[in-house]
Amino acid sequence: MTSRRAFLAASAASVVVSAAGVPAAAAQPGGPGVPVRPQRPGPDLRALLRQVDERRIEATVRRLAAFGTRHTLSAQDDPVRGIGAARDWLFAQFQQVAAASQGRMTVELQSYVQPPADRIPVPTKITNVVATLRGSTEPGRVYVVSGHYDSRRTDVMDFTGDAPGADDDASGVAVSLELARVLSTRQSAATIVFAAVAGEEQGLYGARYLAQQFKAAGTDVQAMFTDDIVGSSRADDGTRDPTTVRLFAEGVPTAETPAEANLRRSIGGENDSPPRQLARFVKSVAENDATGMTVRVIYRRDRYLRGGDHIGFLEQGYPAARFTEPAEDFAHQHQDVRVENGVQYGDLPEFCDFPFIARVARVNGAALWSLATAPGTPKGVKIRTAALTNDSELLWDATPGAVGYEVLWRETTAPDWTHAIDAGPALTAKIDLSKDNVFFAVRAVGPGGRRSPAAFPAPVS
Repeated sequence: MTSRRAFLAASAASVVVSAAGVPAAAAQPGGPGVPVRPQRPGPDLRALLRQVDERRIEATVRRLAAFGTRHTLSAQDDPVRGIGAARDWLFAQFQQVAAASQGRMTVELQSYVQPPADRIPVPTKITNVVATLRGSTEPGRVYVVSGHYDSRRTDVMDFTGDAPGADDDASGVAVSLELARVLSTRQSAATIVFAAVAGEEQGLYGARYLAQQFKAAGTDVQAMFTDDIVGSSRADDGTRDPTTVRLFAEGVPTAETPAEANLRRSIGGENDSPPRQLARFVKSVAENDATGMTVRVIYRRDRYLRGGDHIGFLEQGYPAARFTEPAEDFAHQHQDVRVENGVQYGDLPEFCDFPFIARVARVNGAALWSLATAPGTPKGVKIRTAALTNDSELLWDATPGAVGYEVLWRETTAPDWTHAIDAGPALTAKIDLSKDNVFFAVRAVGPGGRRSPAAFPAPVS
């Protein structure tokens, strides 16, 4: 049957797609387009992930635990114990990594004095260790991976006793440092920032400051991942799940304004926030045989009564999500080191699963590399609502590095995108599906088929 709409071959500025789909051979029974498939890892990504070194990760975790305590309020001028010693060691490690980057990576100690506040009784210097790998063609587009290097005991204000913090969160810092090493010799279009932040256990202070500095500078942070408690695959009942990592991604945006909330209630989209699109992207590029992992996306900001360093970025309106091990053993988190009734308590390296941390690092590496070598997430994505129609017209701004675009759609009850429609280089597309019945998004396509995360449209008259 001849479709009532066809591609406008005479114009690269617009495309029209029928419900039967164009070309007809690619049409799906459920509507236009082809099924959305995962992005398979290419040779460059596979080679990169093979370089993730479990032994280096283990050495980092053990060295950080050996500082005794890394409590934010602990000594900053003791060369062997406390957060200052850990800070200086991390700075030296990142500098050593940067030496192999041919000048593309810079390392800084980002410090500020936190006035007295919750869990901060006196003015306290908080220092983030930040390594920036500058992008080759789009340095203004930024992706961030972070772990927090401070630790705590059962009493969050006890800054003198031992707090080894192996899982929470030397494991996440080890991921950031190892990825900095692996990626330092490679070039990507966008900039990647590797951070080890402080003050998390006292109130997310370091990460909040880092996010605020990015926002004040107008930095286009298109994704942030915090790796927090990624050190073990063992639950408190002894069961193991060594091939799953959780990824927490919020729906209703933390930084949503009242006007944005009213619009969302009107059109939907509570399951289509930038963090949700980011999580779908991670699952697409990092759940494969090159990582050996399943990415279990959790549709909430974080665990009950918990919070992580991604929240500081969400507060600034940046897409951010949290990686965490599949099930936690609370005897080895936020616990004084002790033996009680024959049970060893404390966050010690002996309870870490170092092959698991290496696989989590590969998941992060697959996500970061796929983001930084693809075009950025499209901006200015709109859907026309000036008239009552049974079709849908989308438009978007040109994305640097893109050679084409895809319109994605799914039923409103589907958790992920199901169909992709090739829009070519056009910056608008008309689809013979009602915007009242399905959800749409747009993603950019770069050379070699590298795709960006999707962008959910806003209505425009």
